[in-house]
Amino acid sequence: MILIKSNNNIKNIITKSLIVSIIGSTFIYFEYFSINNKTINSILALIFIYYILTINKKIILFLIGFFTSILWFWWVGISFKYYDLNYLIPFITILIGIIYGVIFYCFSIINNNIYIRALCIFIFSYIYPFNFNWFQIELLFINSHFGITKLDLILILLSMILLNKFKNRYKVLFIIPLLISIYLNQIKSTVIKKPNIKIYTPQLNVNQNIKWNLEYKDFIIENNMKLIDNAIKNSYDLIILPESAFPIVLNDNKKILNILKTKSNQIDILTGSLYRKNDLYYNSNYYFSKQNIKIANKLVLVPFGEAIPLPQQIRNFLNNTFYNGAKDYEIAEKPTTFTIKGIKFRNAICYEATTNTIFKDLKDIKYVIAISNNAWFKPSIQHIIQNLLLKYYAKKYNIMIYHISNSTPNKIISPY
Repeated sequence: MILIKSNNNIKNIITKSLIVSIIGSTFIYFEYFSINNKTINSILALIFIYYILTINKKIILFLIGFFTSILWFWWVGISFKYYDLNYLIPFITILIGIIYGVIFYCFSIINNNIYIRALCIFIFSYIYPFNFNWFQIELLFINSHFGITKLDLILILLSMILLNKFKNRYKVLFIIPLLISIYLNQIKSTVIKKPNIKIYTPQLNVNQNIKWNLEYKDFIIENNMKLIDNAIKNSYDLIILPESAFPIVLNDNKKILNILKTKSNQIDILTGSLYRKNDLYYNSNYYFSKQNIKIANKLVLVPFGEAIPLPQQIRNFLNNTFYNGAKDYEIAEKPTTFTIKGIKFRNAICYEATTNTIFKDLKDIKYVIAISNNAWFKPSIQHIIQNLLLKYYAKKYNIMIYHISNSTPNKIISPY
C-alpha cells in the first residue's frame, strides 16, 4: 500500500512538473505553428511565473527546469551528427536538462520565501551558463501584452507576489503592476522605416551534409554566382547571402575573390565565408563594393560549436577527442558596421545577433544584418527561438534586423 502511494506521488510530481513546463514553452510552439494570440500567451506566461514562485517542493522546481529546458533546447545536440557523434545527442539533451534543473532548484535552496525566490529569478535573468544566453526568462512575454524589459520583469514578479500574499478583496491589487507593464509596452519608440535600398535576399537551402563536401563546392559557388547575376539583372543595390554561403576560406581563393570584386562594380555583395589570417581562422562576413572589400569577423562564438568555454586543458582535450584536433575560431575585437549606400548597418553572424555584445555603441545605427546557417539544426524549432530572440533585441534596442539564413526562412524583424 505504501509502495502504491509512493508511486502515485512520484507520478503526480512528474505530471505536475511537465504540465508547468509545457505552459512555459507553449509560446514557442505557437510561433512554430503561426498561432499568434497575445492574450493566451500572456495568461500562460503569468501562470508559469506564478508556479515557479510558489511551488514548495524543490524536486518539482528541479523537474520544471529540467523539462522546460528540454522543451526549449532539445535540438541543440542535432548538430553533433555532422561530426559523426550521434551517440552524444541524448547525453547532451539530458545534460542541458540537468543544468537548468539545478538552476531552478537553486531558486528555493535558501528557503521557500517568495521574495527571495523572486529575487533569484530576477538574478537568473542575468546569468548565462557557459555563455549560452538563449534561456531568456523575458522571452516568455515577447508575444504577449506585456513588455520585455527588466522593469517589466520586476512588475510581473511583483504582481504574482501580490496575487499570492493578499486575500479576499485585496487580491485584485495584483492587476496594478500588470496594467503598468501593459501601458509601458504601448509606448512606441520612433518608427523605423525600411532603408531606401533595393535589397535582394535569396532563400538558400543547402543541406549541411553537402555544404562542406568538396564534391559539391563548385556547384554551391556556381549557384551563388547565378544568384548575384540575377540580382544584377534585376537592378538590385545589394545582395545578401547567408553565413558560410561560400564554403571556403574566401581570402585564400584569389580567383573567386576577384570575380566577386568585379561583380561588385554592378552590385554590392555581402556574403558569409571563412577568413584566414596568420594561420588563424575566423567566421566572417565579406562586403564587396566597387572593387573594395571590408571583412567583419565574428565577435561572439557559439558555445561548444565554435568555441569551448572551458579552461584550456579541458578545451584541448574536448577538441582533440571530439573535433579531430580542430581549434576554436578566433574572434574580432569589436562589432563591425558597414556603410551601404550611405546607410549604416551593424553586422552580426548567427549566434552573436542574439547577444547584447553586438549591439554596443549603436548610436545612430538603426539596421542590423544578421546572417545564419541554420542547416545545422534542421528540422527543429531552433530558428523559431532564434527569431523570437531577434525580435526581443529589435524591441530592446529599437532596431530593424534583416535576418538571412540558410535552410530556414529569411525574415525582416521590426521592433513592433
